[in-house]
Amino acid sequence: MRVELTVLGSGTSLGVPTIGCRCRVCRSSNPRDKRTRPSILLRYNNHTVMIDTGPDFRTQALRASIDRLDAVLYTHAHADHILGLDDTRAFTLQQGVVIPIYGNRQAIAGIHRVFQYIFDGNYPYGGVALLEEHVITGPLKLFGLEVIPIPVIHGHLEVLGFRFGPVAYLTDFNHLPESSLDLLRGLDVVIIDALRHEPHPAHLTVEQALRQVERIQPRQAFFTHIAHDLGHEETNASLPDHVRLCYDGMQVEFETESVPGSSAARKRTR
Repeated sequence: MRVELTVLGSGTSLGVPTIGCRCRVCRSSNPRDKRTRPSILLRYNNHTVMIDTGPDFRTQALRASIDRLDAVLYTHAHADHILGLDDTRAFTLQQGVVIPIYGNRQAIAGIHRVFQYIFDGNYPYGGVALLEEHVITGPLKLFGLEVIPIPVIHGHLEVLGFRFGPVAYLTDFNHLPESSLDLLRGLDVVIIDALRHEPHPAHLTVEQALRQVERIQPRQAFFTHIAHDLGHEETNASLPDHVRLCYDGMQVEFETESVPGSSAARKRTR
């Protein structure tokens, strides 16, 4: 089965350019220095799966010509990863289905708090997204794709990365437990948090990300959740040959075995 992965957003929570900033990267004319909030898209078997729906989701969906949505996986419930969730209603209205969303218990609880009107079932004005939440307790099968959750630590919060066959996505973390490292053996590609050079209490620096790449030992690594401290071209020039920065619109194609069994969106019932 062939899977097309698109990096919809490669930026940090403020995006790049950052509002009000006049630094060299924020003023750059290089399109790869323009970074929306972090998210990826998977297309395979005529299905579309999102990982996170940040504040830029509508813009990202239009830019990537997303015309259907079958499921959303959430890494965690911070604002830069969930605030575009309301825009999933365009897909639930057009497709006439209830779309499943997935996250760990903390993520689903956080989404409920922010979007209470969606899940209460008594919103009087209509037009809300039709979503069905699922707590991730182990590997998932989504439309023939096996999704393996990878627990990592983001400050003091347990968040999820995800593995899809030979590719893994690990945004927003600063600690990778040994038990999770065991789930990342034999990767072709890892997409991994690398905020900036300066230390941060909840994200990896470039140096720390390179050390994690050495632990994981993928064939190729890409850095994401990138702040305006890092210019695209000059940072790439400083990295090892098998490590590069992500950029918005970047695509990775890979093949993985299709697995039987699947979760699926159900027809609209409310």
